[in-house]
Amino acid sequence: MIIRTRKSSDIPSSEITPESVYINRRKFLGASAGLGAAAFLSRDAAASPISTRQDDEPNTWEEITTHNNFYEFGLDKKDPSRNAHRLVTKPWTVKVDGLCKNPGDYQLEDFIKPSTIEDRIYRFRCVEAWSMVIPWRGFPLADVVNRAEPDPSARYVAFETLWDPEQMTERRWKPRIGWPYREGLRLDEAVHPLSLLVNGLYGKELPNQNGAPLRVIVPWKYGFKSIKSIVRMTFTEEEPPTTWATQSPGEYGFYSNVNPDVSHPRWSQATEKRIDGSKFFGHRRIDTLFLNGYADEVAHLYEGMDLQKYF
Repeated sequence: MIIRTRKSSDIPSSEITPESVYINRRKFLGASAGLGAAAFLSRDAAASPISTRQDDEPNTWEEITTHNNFYEFGLDKKDPSRNAHRLVTKPWTVKVDGLCKNPGDYQLEDFIKPSTIEDRIYRFRCVEAWSMVIPWRGFPLADVVNRAEPDPSARYVAFETLWDPEQMTERRWKPRIGWPYREGLRLDEAVHPLSLLVNGLYGKELPNQNGAPLRVIVPWKYGFKSIKSIVRMTFTEEEPPTTWATQSPGEYGFYSNVNPDVSHPRWSQATEKRIDGSKFFGHRRIDTLFLNGYADEVAHLYEGMDLQKYF
């Protein structure tokens, strides 16, 4: 799906980092003015919903792949990059089931093949109040939802992450969390043009620590909603149980839309730390934007809802 109407959150094509330049941030700063989107994007930048702030730059490959949460591989931010090499991603099967006309067990290649792969730059905001700007590669989640043909009674889609203790090193949280990791979206959220199934990063294959071989990105929600290493999609009528909303319902809700006016019980969400090793030693503090800056595109999904209540 191509969005041709530019929004206030759109990023100019000249600010997109080509793969050949991103390794050297200073080289990028000196060269970006003369670089076109064709060096990186498979489509015209104005035609894709790629968003950031005017002064933002995409994070480097190293920042994105060494600072993240994937608790199945450890609790420290660097643990996934240290341990996720154990994950075997080929072959990979995704089960589609529940209230739909086309259930089945799909090989990843067949799951992806009917769709057109796109490159999009999105803000990424963690519930822990840190953020990045990430150039993803993937295809609209709506493609898969539409091919599954949900029944009229289906209102949600639930997702499940692989859980294999032989490959995944984390043990300490297993009794509390109850793996596998689970997440879910309302169907109208899932088919929104910004919702992306991701299989790549910076034009390359998605690294294991970032959710290979397939993950969701929903850029207006806190990062834990963007489930990694997906093995199952289930269409349901009732709101599906999700890992963090079940684990700690007083701290994490089903919707978990980015909202600077709704604090986490243990910290404010009004500002965020932009992970950026080239500026102020990674401690650049910026104001958090409502719906992570995507309000123009998605606020209508929540008309009539008290977003302070429906965290």
